[in-house]
Amino acid sequence: MEVTCLLLLALIPFHCRGQGVYAPAQAQIVHAGQACVVKEDNISERVYTIREGDTLMLQCLVTGHPRPQVRWTKTAGSASDKFQETSVFNETLRIERIARTQGGRYYCKAENGVGVPAIKSIRVDVQYLDEPMLTVHQTVSDVRGNFYQEKTVFLRCTVNSNPPARFIWKRGSDTLSHSQDNGVDIYEPLYTQGETKVLKLKNLRPQDYASYTCQVSVRNVCGIPDKAITFRLTNTTAPPALKLSVNETLVVNPGENVTVQCLLTGGDPLPQLQWSHGPGPLPLGALAQGGTLSIPSVQAQDSGYYNCTATNNVGNPAKKTVNLLVRSMKNATFQITPDVIKESENIQLGQDLKLSCHVDAVPQEKVTYQWFKNGKPARMSKRLLVTRNDPELPAVTSSLELIDLHFSDYGTYLCMASFPGAPVPDLSVEVNISSETVPPTISVPKGRAVVTVREGSPAELQCEVRGKPRPPVLWSRVDKEAALLPSGLPLEETPDGKLRLERVSRDMSGTYRCQTARYNGFNVRPREAQVQLNVQFPPEVEPSSQDVRQALGRPVLLRCSLLRGSPQRIASAVWRFKGQLLPPPPVVPAAAEAPDHAELRLDAVTRDSSGSYECSVSNDVGSAACLFQVSAKAYSPEFYFDTPNPTRSHKLSKNYSYVLQWTQREPDAVDPVLNYRLSIRQLNQHNAVVKAIPVRRVEKGQLLEYILTDLRVPHSYEVRLTPYTTFGAGDMASRIIHYTEHNTCHFEDEKICGYTQDLTDNFDWTRQNALTQNPKRSPNTGPPTDISGTPEGYYMFIETSRPRELGDRARLVSPLYNASAKFYCVSFFYHMYGKHIGSLNLLVRSRNKGALDTHAWSLSGNKGNVWQQAHVPISPSGPFQIIFEGVRGPGYLGDIAIDDVTLKKGECPRKQTDPNKVVVMPGSGVSCQSSPQLWGPMAIFLLALQR
Repeated sequence: MEVTCLLLLALIPFHCRGQGVYAPAQAQIVHAGQACVVKEDNISERVYTIREGDTLMLQCLVTGHPRPQVRWTKTAGSASDKFQETSVFNETLRIERIARTQGGRYYCKAENGVGVPAIKSIRVDVQYLDEPMLTVHQTVSDVRGNFYQEKTVFLRCTVNSNPPARFIWKRGSDTLSHSQDNGVDIYEPLYTQGETKVLKLKNLRPQDYASYTCQVSVRNVCGIPDKAITFRLTNTTAPPALKLSVNETLVVNPGENVTVQCLLTGGDPLPQLQWSHGPGPLPLGALAQGGTLSIPSVQAQDSGYYNCTATNNVGNPAKKTVNLLVRSMKNATFQITPDVIKESENIQLGQDLKLSCHVDAVPQEKVTYQWFKNGKPARMSKRLLVTRNDPELPAVTSSLELIDLHFSDYGTYLCMASFPGAPVPDLSVEVNISSETVPPTISVPKGRAVVTVREGSPAELQCEVRGKPRPPVLWSRVDKEAALLPSGLPLEETPDGKLRLERVSRDMSGTYRCQTARYNGFNVRPREAQVQLNVQFPPEVEPSSQDVRQALGRPVLLRCSLLRGSPQRIASAVWRFKGQLLPPPPVVPAAAEAPDHAELRLDAVTRDSSGSYECSVSNDVGSAACLFQVSAKAYSPEFYFDTPNPTRSHKLSKNYSYVLQWTQREPDAVDPVLNYRLSIRQLNQHNAVVKAIPVRRVEKGQLLEYILTDLRVPHSYEVRLTPYTTFGAGDMASRIIHYTEHNTCHFEDEKICGYTQDLTDNFDWTRQNALTQNPKRSPNTGPPTDISGTPEGYYMFIETSRPRELGDRARLVSPLYNASAKFYCVSFFYHMYGKHIGSLNLLVRSRNKGALDTHAWSLSGNKGNVWQQAHVPISPSGPFQIIFEGVRGPGYLGDIAIDDVTLKKGECPRKQTDPNKVVVMPGSGVSCQSSPQLWGPMAIFLLALQR
């Protein structure tokens, strides 16, 4: 009740401003997370350096009204500006444990429908250093005939890194340099791109037998430590050598236990042995221990090449390969070839005939074939010939040729394939030759040339094959854009000529080909036929949902369009209004043949005709609906984010006021807004104060504002704003108002209260705390902690070490503030400790007529290892920003820091703090608000960045 009484007194006259508040999107990328270095590269490109495995965090700071939407995209290389399909719709891009492949250029695209989108980019460079690899190669050459031999050793060190690594070679603890003596040479091979360095020991001497270390370094970028690898060179150093306990080709029977030993015959240091299988991994159950490989109960699928590799980083790895063949037979096939000389496709007496038989076997060349006629072994004669390898057929195929076919040659022929003496079952195939043996024909049954089914149903495609013997049918797709069958195979064999499909989908529609197989049939030109599959599916329409706004009395045309469907036509269209069936609209003659859309025309939008319309479209298979919400109500207001207004505090009454600002979205789409209904409710309370705010003609982009007064400290409030037209209430917008005392920015939030880095300066301010400080930072400069003295507290500072130079400037720019008072006081803490301290300047940037920067305060030189406070009075004449400018002094011991920046209306305290005295912050500091949806001008510093 107390809140209600206060708010009834809280309504102050409403104001509006002129055209032009709608502003296009602008964007800026700032970094957070675990950045190592952020610098400006050539052509002003920002480069963000991060160590592999750390967390990448980029933030896109946006301005503009209405509030822009942000999308992150990435390209792999720095030359391409094309956006990828996958995007991150968020102002913050975060990648945990970033990998080297995730480096590249990242784009922030911000758009709000006003002007062109804003696109900013930053290049992310992922730093890494792998373990180095050292290999040794030796050469021996004759010198001066046969008097003696010269032995040369190459130690090759290779590493993957970013940036390119620096190599240091050491013998023992002594560093070697190029051309240190006649026996040492260090060089980089051609085409290695800085990844390899070779140490060459020429004409090996006794002192060259020692321990050699290759040390690689990326000069501690991102804190990556150096890495090293050591090799002991002796007079016995030698590459590995191997021999096998079995032949290189090993043929075994299925079910046997196989053991292969790989024996070392040389190598110093002792080589490491490893077994591998190609293709694929070692068989399940296989055991590799050192040089012994055991495969229990070997099966046909275990066949393949088994590799034993020995490595000791000296010379090339030694490799021995065993080709393991497990005896097996499968897939017995035959074919009948009529007399090809006489170009016949039929079996005729007096002509030649050839029967061919083949099995897929391992090992293929060990297969033996036997031919039988009518159950007895076929006897070879001048008219009956058996050949083992026919050049026209697959390898190891047996052919039985019948010369000058007689009536007595008719009968049943059987081909049997076997492995002599092996426990592998024989395979046989039978062919009947008679006057009834005829070549095949293929056709589609009547009425089955076109198969039409609904999506999700099973389908059966059928081709009939006649002939003796009857061959199987091969199915494939005719459509080039769909080369694979639904099974995922290009070709599928069906013995009965039927292709069965389960749960067909729309992409299975098309033409299918059936043809006779060459094997298990006649060796003649394939016979083929085609079947058309039509998959019917319900329509897809647009728009699926549409919000239609129009002024009262104006006509509206609603259109529901068929995007796709099978059949591709509208069989019926039914319109409903608020669930009630409407009479069908008049048919347009031009669209009567094959309609692909349905229309409904409303002569005038009225209160009675406003509501939900549904168009249900059918194509005899199913239906889909377009939904339209038709009304003349106004769109919602859009609260203004870009220029936060300070909360106006009233200390004596413990009240505060707030300037509420908004624009009206699309005011010309409907009838003019007559007034706004304002509802104010204290959070955790049910009662609300309601007030009508009258307005004149509201134009697009026009800034409107209303002052809320007598808000109780420190309570928060929910504000609801609803536009009203002659139609009635429009869409409501709501926001939460929080009270923040003094508007102090402690830089605890990663968005640093809306402060941004000036793009025209030389380098940037950095946010850090005692926990994120560089442990190797320069001593005797910079603060150990923030003003609170806790290691978790953050502050902003400038790093003046290389590559910074004398006079380089870093500028930190505040958000834009409206000047609602004549005088302001900027209070802040500064830390200026180090013998090379430059200057800290406070500037005020006026936004009245262009941007004009004026100096308000400046301090130079070493002020000791203490935090001190400054109060700077300013009197801006219009909207303004404050700028903290750090200037680098003559050396690297010149880090400057700031913390706890406060902007208050009114004059500064008359009694200034002693600049040589340590200032201790009060223990009850108020933190900034950080909810991304709780915007308000009172949260000037921290909330401004939430856009």
